[in-house]
Amino acid sequence: MSADPMRDEWYPVGLASRLRRAGRATALMGEPILVSGEAGGSARVTDGAGRELPVLMRYGHVWTSLGAPERDLFALPEAGQPGRRLVDVGVVRVRCSPLRAVENFLDIAHFPFVHTDILGAEPHTEVANYKVEIREDVDEVWATEVEFYQPQAAKSAEGGLTTRYMYRVPAPTASILYKTCPPRPSEWDVIALFVQPLAEDLCDVWPWMALFDDDTPMTDLIQFQQLIFLQDRSILENQIPRLLPLDPGMEIPTRADLTSVAYRRWLKRRGYRYGAQLVAQ
Repeated sequence: MSADPMRDEWYPVGLASRLRRAGRATALMGEPILVSGEAGGSARVTDGAGRELPVLMRYGHVWTSLGAPERDLFALPEAGQPGRRLVDVGVVRVRCSPLRAVENFLDIAHFPFVHTDILGAEPHTEVANYKVEIREDVDEVWATEVEFYQPQAAKSAEGGLTTRYMYRVPAPTASILYKTCPPRPSEWDVIALFVQPLAEDLCDVWPWMALFDDDTPMTDLIQFQQLIFLQDRSILENQIPRLLPLDPGMEIPTRADLTSVAYRRWLKRRGYRYGAQLVAQ
């Protein structure tokens, strides 16, 4: 294992459907890399010295690592479930810590104020009690029994409804949301955020979805999710400090921040430091 355990994690570095032979120059944790291949086929990733990096093709994306991952990429069984539409949303560049991007995705309380009349609306601002745990058997952060009123919970929703949520953090720069599926109440829609750390205060965010929605045009699904994240971007880019504080005394959490508190504790326990701030400055 590397001295920095985050170097041994898997990261998204491009869409499998948009590979090109000439390659796409990008970066990973401050180091230049080149992603090349055939669209929909195999991929190759090299670092600045021409060294070949490990490659996985999962969930519509190319994944790589600067180190030597000791475990496979986290499982998303919904990606292979019949009837789901798999949506590659694209990429959004954000001037913030990659860990801040994940934490914001876990935050429910900002819905009425940032995503007004879509994911939330006043006076429905209270975050009800929910459960958060670090599941030791899989070493992941989970938040369950989350409920929140939303005027338009999904593109397929007709009118407002109380939406049920579950959040899962299986990797330091990945978060998965399971939420009420309006067309199929017995199922969960899946919305994931895969984050590529370009630098400690800069990242590319690759949203991905696995939905039960046979009616909404693909373009509308993509635009809806891009709208949500672009609303988040201005907030993320103005957060202070820019890096994610891991010292519990640096920011004062509220009851609504239980998932964030568990995420920070989990990062600190596993020794993840890239994009984090350990002490007040």
